[in-house]
Amino acid sequence: MDSYGLNDLTWKEIGRVLARDPRLLFPVGALEQHGTHLPLGTNTFLAETLARDVSAEHGVLVAPTLEYGVVSAGSGHWAGRAGFGRKTLHRAINELLGTWEDHGVSEFVVVTAHPFEPHLDALLMAFASGSTTTVVDLSRIDVSDLLEAPAHVEHAGELETSLMLHLAPDRVRKAEIPSPTTVETKGGRTRLREGMPTPEAGSTGAVGRADLATPEKGRRVYERYRTVLGGILGRG
Repeated sequence: MDSYGLNDLTWKEIGRVLARDPRLLFPVGALEQHGTHLPLGTNTFLAETLARDVSAEHGVLVAPTLEYGVVSAGSGHWAGRAGFGRKTLHRAINELLGTWEDHGVSEFVVVTAHPFEPHLDALLMAFASGSTTTVVDLSRIDVSDLLEAPAHVEHAGELETSLMLHLAPDRVRKAEIPSPTTVETKGGRTRLREGMPTPEAGSTGAVGRADLATPEKGRRVYERYRTVLGGILGRG
């Protein structure tokens, strides 16, 4: 099969795949600022691309991407940014999982590249009564040995910019990649708000060293992501 995407198959084709492998990958994104050099859909693109690639490799069905997640307050600072509340996302995910479970899915693997804690809480609390759910947060995969700057204190920095330079260089506004910046700190420590670095209001919305990004770093990080997610499916 060329694709294992639910939106690419007929219901009979989906039924045949589920009879062989009752698992479903489900990428969940977010629509939020990523500086002036990366698009708002960066988190969505990363989760969707990885889920589709691993789906094709392992012959596992993949659901259409949910392109909205939970974002922090202050959406007025960056045009276009929008998301759900935690309870809304949780309810929506639960209803979708319940419907797919009725069709024979017994294991869900939710993939996200958005490390905001309320967003992750909504995903981690989701469940269907007769199936198992695993949430794969790409930010929890250790890639520190592949980067020069700390990945946990960046947003649209070296990590995400490298991934986009590798996977979709045409989506990167290369002339807008910021020059070296000092990560915003408070009391000698990077300011984190519910698991994410906090860009100042009125800033570009990026934190970290995007100037250190390269396509080769992105390739190596992405291969690690594929290996980890593939390993999770391999244990199923």
